[in-house]
Amino acid sequence: MANRHLARSVVLQSLFEWDFRHIADSEVPFVIDRDALEFAPDGDVVFMQNLAKLVIAKKPEIDAIITKAAPDWPLDKISMVDRNILRMGLAELLFSDRNEVPAKVAINEAIELAKNYGGENSGRFVNGVLGSVYKEIGEPGKDAISKRKDDKFNLPLEKMPIVKLGGAVIYSKHEGEYFLALVHDVFGRWTLSKGGLNDGEDVREGTIRKIKEEIGISVVVEDELSQNEYVATHPEKGKLRKQVTYFLAGATYEPLTLAETGGLDRAEWFKAADIADLNFYDDLLPIVTKAITILQKRN
Repeated sequence: MANRHLARSVVLQSLFEWDFRHIADSEVPFVIDRDALEFAPDGDVVFMQNLAKLVIAKKPEIDAIITKAAPDWPLDKISMVDRNILRMGLAELLFSDRNEVPAKVAINEAIELAKNYGGENSGRFVNGVLGSVYKEIGEPGKDAISKRKDDKFNLPLEKMPIVKLGGAVIYSKHEGEYFLALVHDVFGRWTLSKGGLNDGEDVREGTIRKIKEEIGISVVVEDELSQNEYVATHPEKGKLRKQVTYFLAGATYEPLTLAETGGLDRAEWFKAADIADLNFYDDLLPIVTKAITILQKRN
């Protein structure tokens, strides 16, 4: 593993040069060979070349994910070191063979590079961005790797902090047909508008508030559709029990205005009849189906 860590350091140096000097993509293999010969003559050059090629090949997708996961930091304002560490970390996290590079390894290696070569806050910044993406993709391998000694990462279910969220299947009747308002995330899935509630906030009022903040429309909360619970790992807070209450909510058919957010890139209305053709998360399909069934019965 130490050899791989050194290899990643060489790749980072080469990508920094590629970014700083605007070197052609086709020239990067020669830069890798040169840097490997100088700084890691016994290193795994094949691994270095493959990682650099992966970063360059997936750069448009990766940069889009960074932009969404760190909305307060435009890509050109992120330091060149941090930017390329994120590119490497996301390339391994999202596009590498997980049997070769487990998700946690990809994240931890990126954090170590940030601590070694970045600024004072680079480690926390990289941890936050990659941790956010890791949660969005369902925390692959979280049960297989959790050897952390920090108690907050090893709490039993009954002792985990509870985070309450509210969300809704939002509908509107327009030109005689039912439409649903959905949001699209950076991983290519359509999902439901939802968000965290304030301490002591009524779940219905909180859901109305979060939807207004997220997509810019006012809703009237109606039937409760589902109460879901799942465990998520926050890079700093540890394991959390997230409890989500989903409602059916009516709204006026009007343009949706998506707020700047780390995980979403679109908000659109769809005819209820066309929902089956969309790419949804599996756990949301029963909730959406239940909502459509209620609406159909009203007709």
